[in-house]
Amino acid sequence: MRLIASDLDGTIVGHDGKISPRTVAAFDAARAAGVGIVFVTGRPPRWLSPLVDQLGHDGLVICSNGAVIYDLGERRVLSRTTIAAADVYAVRERIEQAFPDARFAFESIAGFVVEPGFLDIESIELTELEPQWIRDVLPERARVAADVEEELPDDESVVKFLAKHPTLTPDDFLAQVRELAGDLVSVTHSSPGVALVEMAPLGIDKGVTLARFAERRDIAAADVYAFGDMPNDRQMLRWAGHGYAMASGHPEAREAAAHLAPPFAEDGVAQVIERVLAADDHSDGGAAAGAPDPARA
Repeated sequence: MRLIASDLDGTIVGHDGKISPRTVAAFDAARAAGVGIVFVTGRPPRWLSPLVDQLGHDGLVICSNGAVIYDLGERRVLSRTTIAAADVYAVRERIEQAFPDARFAFESIAGFVVEPGFLDIESIELTELEPQWIRDVLPERARVAADVEEELPDDESVVKFLAKHPTLTPDDFLAQVRELAGDLVSVTHSSPGVALVEMAPLGIDKGVTLARFAERRDIAAADVYAFGDMPNDRQMLRWAGHGYAMASGHPEAREAAAHLAPPFAEDGVAQVIERVLAADDHSDGGAAAGAPDPARA
């Protein structure tokens, strides 16, 4: 095991935003053994506080379902891939024609833009967001940033486009939006109980970005342990040599993974890490403490 790649919500982070002490201890032990750690999430960079506050993580995070790589220690974007504004409008038109009740939002490095009706009143008050129409803040000819590994300035280029439906089931909405928009954007879902689809630049997902991340550090898929629980984790779980879906996770995640971790409520990720570290320690006499972290190399 050279690299652990873990999703956050539903995998190691609960609905209360907490990471269990056992899970914190397992990641600490992996780090001490010289194992690289990278978190791979649908969250944007500004929603990574559990990693800092509870895990003390200051390494890299793959955010926005693979569209952004963020250095948490230095608080800077290392790379991003954006959706062309023309594609945002084209996808929106297709979804809106099929589902007039759909509501939309988008994520950029600079922040979150939500249209009227996307959030309920309580959520708007909680986030202090002022709803805006996308057409008022996103020029149709907006510049498209290249995917380059260097610091990039914050701007309003779209890294994730979202659509929400008030009555469909999450899986039904996901399946239909995949059919409608799958030739323009990558379409996935990560919110249990909410018909909310997340769209990334075409060809970008957690698995693609994780594979590039590992390749740049000379880490083979066979040496990667990946953990996830939702459809947006599928490609990552398939790519990793040791892909573990949470037993408590979505059927699409469980079908994509070669292995099942115990449920989230039973600290499933921690159990797997503990077992692998114990096996490695037994087989090679113990890992060298203080070894360099390959996830920061």
